[in-house]
Amino acid sequence: MTKYTFSRPMTTTKRKLVAILPKQTEETTLTIKMTEADKLSLLFSNEFPFNKEGLEEFVNTFVIKSFKKGEIILENGTIENELRFLDQGIIREFYATNDKEKNINFYTNSGFITDFSSFTHSTATRKHQECLTDVDLRVLSKEKFLTFTNQYQCGKLFIETIFQRIVVNKEREEFSHFVNTAEELYLDIMKTKPDWLLQIPQYHIASYLGITPETLSRIRKKCNFLISINGIYFSIEQLCTFNRKYRK
Repeated sequence: MTKYTFSRPMTTTKRKLVAILPKQTEETTLTIKMTEADKLSLLFSNEFPFNKEGLEEFVNTFVIKSFKKGEIILENGTIENELRFLDQGIIREFYATNDKEKNINFYTNSGFITDFSSFTHSTATRKHQECLTDVDLRVLSKEKFLTFTNQYQCGKLFIETIFQRIVVNKEREEFSHFVNTAEELYLDIMKTKPDWLLQIPQYHIASYLGITPETLSRIRKKCNFLISINGIYFSIEQLCTFNRKYRK
């Protein structure tokens, strides 16, 4: 597992960009897919009362859907009618009007990306979701989900648990954006979500922080930390340059 640590700047001669992450082979890609499938199984086996046979049947009922970079997979005004689990890829979630957008979240790790409020109450979502990379999802229709959860009597528990987490996370995010400056929010991203800085374009990060890309650039220069990835130190600028180069 990749480990991230933070330290103050060293001299440029001490640490250099000395390695490029190895390309994924077919074998490593298969391993990733198996790992992500296990995460889906693990989520339900740990928290919801399926028996082994029921869990296997439930997880295998999910179908894989693939989307290309730039595709919109959820739009304001539509009703969420699928349970969607991110297998691999990166998704941004945002609000939009005719003249502006505001990023509210990025999904970079495996987990559910469903708008559960829309899914549960059959109301129109206010969110948009866009693929920032090619994306693989595991998808289950609401009809099949309700059939399984009624059969195993865990549907109510599942929804209540997910909603509780959503409410707690939403309250935490809103309070953080209210009391912290953009610089403090950026430092928090560095500490808690460093993968965002490696994988999300800077103008999207700026939108999430509610500032211009120019202001974000000044903040980045001021917060000149180094990140250690598997023992190799990189500056934030090196990582962003590296990311832009190899995303093309």
